[in-house]
Amino acid sequence: MVFAAPVFLFAFLPLMLAAYFAVPQRARNAVLLAGSVVFYVWGEGAGIVLVAASVLANWGFGLAIGRSEDRARRRWLGIAVAANLGLLAAFKYTNFLVANLDALARALGLAGVAATAIPLPLGISFFTFHAISYVVDVYKRNAQAERRLRDFALYILLFPQLIAGPIIRWRDIATQFGARPQRLADVAWGVRRFVLGLGKKVLIANTLGQVADRVFALPGAELTTPLAWLGLACYTLQIYFDFSGYSDMAIGLMRMFGFRILENFNLPYVAQSVREFWRRWHISLSNWFRDYLYVPLGGNRRGAARGWANLVVVFLLCGLWHGASWPFVLWGAWHGLFLVAERAGLDRALLRLGRLRHVYALAAVIGGWVLFRCETLAQALVYYGALAGAAAGDPDRQPLLRHLDPLVLATLAAGVFGATAWPRRIGALRDALAARGGSVGTLVLGADVAWLVGVGIAAAAWLAAGTYNPFIYFRF
Repeated sequence: MVFAAPVFLFAFLPLMLAAYFAVPQRARNAVLLAGSVVFYVWGEGAGIVLVAASVLANWGFGLAIGRSEDRARRRWLGIAVAANLGLLAAFKYTNFLVANLDALARALGLAGVAATAIPLPLGISFFTFHAISYVVDVYKRNAQAERRLRDFALYILLFPQLIAGPIIRWRDIATQFGARPQRLADVAWGVRRFVLGLGKKVLIANTLGQVADRVFALPGAELTTPLAWLGLACYTLQIYFDFSGYSDMAIGLMRMFGFRILENFNLPYVAQSVREFWRRWHISLSNWFRDYLYVPLGGNRRGAARGWANLVVVFLLCGLWHGASWPFVLWGAWHGLFLVAERAGLDRALLRLGRLRHVYALAAVIGGWVLFRCETLAQALVYYGALAGAAAGDPDRQPLLRHLDPLVLATLAAGVFGATAWPRRIGALRDALAARGGSVGTLVLGADVAWLVGVGIAAAAWLAAGTYNPFIYFRF
């Protein structure tokens, strides 16, 4: 069960909100916890046992770290981090490791390596990273160990962020597990943010995702250069509006239940460098890798060369976090090398380019999406060749207009506009006019409500039709 599923929108969420506000405030966390368990069981079934084991273990680790000192404290931290990473490695990377060992053995003329495929538990990367940040923050005394199992379990299992993030740190939200103000304005703000996120995911990401899937699924012999660029443009906007749409929905849901969390996307495609892109893209993940991996590795405190090496290591692991395959690893290396180049002096050269810096950043990011989207390295190489003009496909057999109909063209335009700062400027103007009150303010508020209702109805109609609606976070 995911946010953009009819059963969530028309059954689970209304019942969850009704139950939450029907009980006294002291019982609301219990209702949220029960609902979060139901949410995960609905989507993953017996996988809840794994999540429950992680909750119990990390709650115990936090208490042990909190009451220990010096060597014992470090030992407990080491055990906690090793247990979490071991869990992630066992379920997410065993298949990848076995497949590569099998390929290596066969290349050497040895007997192949076989093993039963291990299914990937839903959201394992997210709840594991939540747990690691918790035990590390307790160790560093940046947060207090939570003594109430119920509150810690709710932190890990809270359904708005359980399967798709954002990665929320315990220290940023711990005080909100007590008495939270429950204001109608927060619920209204949360509903608005959720509806806009749903529209981004369903109306823009899903529409463009269909085109991207069709183009990337073409055999290399049928791929043309115009089609390759269309597929990449659609995927570039799909992944942004899907990821940021889910974050918007999560932020909105959290606000409905009284929680305030940090933003996760901040117009990443307006960045003028790869470094700036990572300050704007999936901010909670970027900050997690910075604080819990890059800084512990030494950051840039041991000289420029060591700092560059640390950056590459961090982004190799960032790529591997996104998926257990070599294209993801190379995608991480791609970004790591661009960041190293910028730190080594490219950033100073870019200052002389003026607005062309934006073109450079977009080219670097979009070029990396090929690796992120392709299933194999061979496919990525063919796709890069097609983008460069070395396409083997016949335009008469695969005409561009077969994929670029008026709906796709309009959605591309809406996506490009939505990825700029203009919607925020329009929103600021709307707020200023609404604050003036009077007939102008009433008209603006009415238009805003009509716009939200229209987005909600259009998204609901899309979902009711049972059309394309992928959950691309699953492999994370």
